Amino acid sequence: MEYKHTDIEEVVVVEPRVLGDSRGYFMETWKQQEFEEHIGQISFVQENESMSSRGVLRGLHYQKGEWSQAKLVRVIKGTVVDVAVDIRRSSPTFGHHVMVELSGDNKRQLFIPRGFAHGFLVMSDEAVFTYKVDNVYAPQAEAGIRWDDPQLGIEWPIGNMKLLFSEKDMKQPLLKDAWLF
Repeated sequence: MEYKHTDIEEVVVVEPRVLGDSRGYFMETWKQQEFEEHIGQISFVQENESMSSRGVLRGLHYQKGEWSQAKLVRVIKGTVVDVAVDIRRSSPTFGHHVMVELSGDNKRQLFIPRGFAHGFLVMSDEAVFTYKVDNVYAPQAEAGIRWDDPQLGIEWPIGNMKLLFSEKDMKQPLLKDAWLF
C-alpha cells in the first residue's frame, strides 16, 4: 500500500496495490504493522457500513471527548466526495479541510484522526461506504457541524444535484458554536 499525506499532515490517503486479471482482483485493505509504520499505532474496534443514494450528504459528524474516533474510510461500490475538517483549536490547520474522491474503482482509503469532523457526498447512483473506528459509538457523545458553514469554505461538487439530508444534519451548529477539541 502507498501512504500519501495530504495538506493536513495527519490525514492520509491509503492506496492499496490491486492485483487484477481476467478473474477479477485482489487487494489488501488493512495491514496493522504496515499501517503503524506509516501512520502510528491504532486499534480499530468496530467497523460500520452504510448505503446511500445519489445526493445524500452525511455529516459533518464526530464524537466528543473520550469517545472521539479515528476512522479509516473507503467506498466499496460507487463514488463519494469525502471531507475531513480539523476541529482541534490548537492546531495550525484548525478549520481547514481535506477533500478526497473515494470510489469502488479507485479503491482509495482515507485515514482521519481524532479531532476531525467527517462527512461525505454521494456522487454515484448508489454508494456503499465502510469505515473502521478506534472507539465504539456513543450516542451521548454525538456532535456535528453544518456541512455548508461559510467559515469552512468547503466547495462541495453539488452542481444541480438534489441534496438529501437527515433532519439531525440540518440542525447542526456552525463551527463557531460547535463543541471543539
